[in-house]
Formats: sequence, structure tokens, C-alpha cells
Amino acid sequence: MAPPSPGDLRRIPSLTGSAPSIDLHDLPRDPTEMFAAWLDVALDRGVPEPVAATLATVDDDGVPDARTLIIKAVDEHGWAFAGTASSRKGQQLAACPNAALTLWWQPLVRAVRARGAVVEASRDDAAADLAARSEAARTGVDPEDWRLWRLVPSRVEFWQGSPDRRHLRIVYTRDGAGWHLDPG
Repeated sequence: MAPPSPGDLRRIPSLTGSAPSIDLHDLPRDPTEMFAAWLDVALDRGVPEPVAATLATVDDDGVPDARTLIIKAVDEHGWAFAGTASSRKGQQLAACPNAALTLWWQPLVRAVRARGAVVEASRDDAAADLAARSEAARTGVDPEDWRLWRLVPSRVEFWQGSPDRRHLRIVYTRDGAGWHLDPG
């Protein structure tokens, strides 16, 4: 079978969800609050897997590497995710503790992107995260190898897609201890 041509790909419908309205005059000053509000909408609308995200890191050669994982928390400490230190993800984060993550909520034509430094949570937090996993998910995992990381964002973008390709981007960038907001 031949690969699809650009024309074939352009004929595939995209951005077909139902975009909620956004009041640009009433945006929270903190991206954590904005994420909570968008997540509430995703949950109310039944978006499947709303906390599944793609995390991108880089390998020793600077080549990007991405995988899907589950976001464990989004709060003042960062955007938490977990895995083993011995995994490719863990090794890449040890060598270059920076990452980017993206959540895509197709039914809402929304994406959330965050990037920044990655720090390890405490061993107690990592142990609590491992203990919260199902027994099957803990099988074969060395507790000493388990890590909980937090992406501490320097930039968070809330993207609202539009079929006419006039997409809205609400961007928060770290400004000292606070945030600068660029409302699209």
C-alpha cells in the first residue's frame, strides 16, 4: 500500500470538535487555575482520557523523544508524572532535566502545552504515588527505582482550535515569582 499523499491527508476532516466559548476578559492570573477550569469542562463534556499527556524529552544526542503518560497532579509544585529512573524517560530526565508536555482534548478542539524544568519529588511523594497504583501496576516495580517528577513550567499555552485556522492561544510565561499573561 502506498503512503497517503498530501492531498489525501488534506481531505481528512480535522478540528471537528465543539469548541467552548472563552471570555478573554475573565482569565485567571495563574495557569494552574486555567488548567483546572479547562479540565472541569473536559470532564463535564466526557472527554476520554483527559489526563493523558504526551511528554517530550531529549536523548544524549539532543534528539526529541516523546511518550504518552498520565498527569498525576497540577498544582503550585508543578505538573506531576511518574515512572522508573531506569527507564529511557528517567535516564533522559537525569541527563537533561527539561521537558515539554501536551494534552489534546479533541472533542473540545483544545490543547494544553507546558514546558520547563523537571525536578524530582521527594522519596515520600514517590512512594505514595507508587502505593496509589493498582497491585497489577506495582508488580515488578522496584520501589527504589520509582520516581515522581514535576515539570515546573516556564511557559503554559492554552490552545483553542478553530476550523478556519484562526486559532486562539492564551499564553502564560513565568515572570519572576508570578506569571505574565498574553490572552491571544
